[in-house]
Amino acid sequence: MGDNVIQEKNSTLSLFPKVFLWMFMGLFATGIVSWFTYTSGLVETLATNFGFQLVAIIEIVVVIVFSLFFRKLPPIAASILFFIYAVVNGVSLSTIFYVFELGSIVITFFASAAIFGITGFFGYITKADLSKVWPMLYITLIIGVIVSIINLFIGNTMLDIILTWILLFVFFGITAYDMQRIKKMSEMGYDTTEKLHIYGAMELYLDFINIFLKILRLFGKRK
Repeated sequence: MGDNVIQEKNSTLSLFPKVFLWMFMGLFATGIVSWFTYTSGLVETLATNFGFQLVAIIEIVVVIVFSLFFRKLPPIAASILFFIYAVVNGVSLSTIFYVFELGSIVITFFASAAIFGITGFFGYITKADLSKVWPMLYITLIIGVIVSIINLFIGNTMLDIILTWILLFVFFGITAYDMQRIKKMSEMGYDTTEKLHIYGAMELYLDFINIFLKILRLFGKRK
C-alpha cells in the first residue's frame, strides 16, 4: 500500500510539469499569433471578410472534437488539435489590442497568472471534494453565457459588469476543480503516460484565458 501511495505521488509530480509546459506553449503560441495578426493588419482583413465568424466556427469545432473524441485520439492528434486551438484563438484575441492599451494588457496578463496560480494551487491542495460544487458552477456558467448573449442586444452596461464578475468567480471555481480533477485522474493512473498532460493543458489553458479576458474587461485601460 505504501508503494502505491509513493507511485501515485510520483506520477502526479511528474505530470504537472508537463501540463504547465504544454499550457505555456499554448499561451505563447496564442500571444505570438495574436500580436502578429494585429501588427500585420490581418485583423482588418478578417473583420471585413467574415473571417472572425470562420475563426469562431473553427474554435467551436476543435473544442467539440477534443472533448468528445479525446480518449480515442492518438497523442499526436490530440497535440495538433491543442495547438490548432491555441493558434486560432490567437487570431480571435488580436482584437483586444484595438480596444485596450498594451501596457494594460501586459499588467492584466501577469495579474491573471498570479490569480490563476492561487486558485489552481488551492484546487491541488484542498481536501474538499470540489466535484460537489461542479454542477452549480456549470449551471451558473451556462446561464451566464445565455444572459450575456441576450445582453448583446439589450446593451445594459450594469448587467454586463455584474455578469462579468459572476463569470470571473465561476472560472475561479472551475480552475480549482480542474486542478483537483487532473490530480485525481493522475493518481488513478488514467492515461498518464500518453495524453493526460495534453488534456490538462487544454482545460487549464481555457480557464486561464477566460480569467484573463474577464479581468481585462473589468480593469483594462481602454484606448
